[in-house]
Amino acid sequence: MVAFEVPEIDYTRYTNRQLAAVPLAILAVALLIIAGWYVVTGAPVSPGLDFTGGAELRVAVDAPSDQARAQIQETFDPAPATIRSVPNDNTYILTFQTDSADISSLEEQARAAGFEVESSYTVSPSFGSRTQMLALGGVAFAFVGMSVLVFLMFRTFVPSIAVVLSAFSDIVVPVALMNVLGIDLTLGTVAALLMIIGYSVDSDILLNNHILRRSGGFYESTHRAMRTGVTMTLTSLAAMVVMTIVATLFGIQLLAAIGTVLVFGLTTDLMNTYMLNLSLLRWYKYEGVSN
Repeated sequence: MVAFEVPEIDYTRYTNRQLAAVPLAILAVALLIIAGWYVVTGAPVSPGLDFTGGAELRVAVDAPSDQARAQIQETFDPAPATIRSVPNDNTYILTFQTDSADISSLEEQARAAGFEVESSYTVSPSFGSRTQMLALGGVAFAFVGMSVLVFLMFRTFVPSIAVVLSAFSDIVVPVALMNVLGIDLTLGTVAALLMIIGYSVDSDILLNNHILRRSGGFYESTHRAMRTGVTMTLTSLAAMVVMTIVATLFGIQLLAAIGTVLVFGLTTDLMNTYMLNLSLLRWYKYEGVSN
């Protein structure tokens, strides 16, 4: 059996500012990306079909990739908003984000062009708008509820704000990367963001509990927390990487998007927990109001 041993990091080599600088810089860049995206598109992240309404067709086209895309563009009226190919297959997933996207008409156009329609579904714009409000409201409620619970647990400002700030960054960075990589906000990616909140709070509270409530020195407690927390996060991260690769190879776009967001979130959580959160806890322990 292969044993994984978390290395003991010599945190005394780094000041609190050095530890916090990288996570805060990445958070600032992520916020700039989201703000720029909002200015350009009117939304902090591009909503998917689940939230905008429209239609999706999955069609098989017996032609080379470049020729197939050209045929698809010429076939449909209105033209598809996005065309995604399924790897190692002649299948294409088309989305039509428009009020006039009539699924029956689109299927007829596809069959008239010689395409095989494998599946289709529609979402009305009004239903998508309500779904978006409920989904984003759920994320906001989960984050606020998590923040209140953390403050009730620790009852001190710095340890509590460290957990909340880390969780906030764990959400913001993946959202910014979704914009960069062209991943839409859907019910699946919203679920991934909710999972990230859970992962983040779990690892941060684990670190806070070991340092503030258990016996042992600061660095001894830190390494003890890392042995559990890092192992737990890396195990989840490895599982998400495998899921993302497999889903991408088989053209399962929803699982690929969820896995990608979770990989970003878990990686960000490792950085925020053991750099940003830890620097705030060390400042609180040795220089802050705890003395």
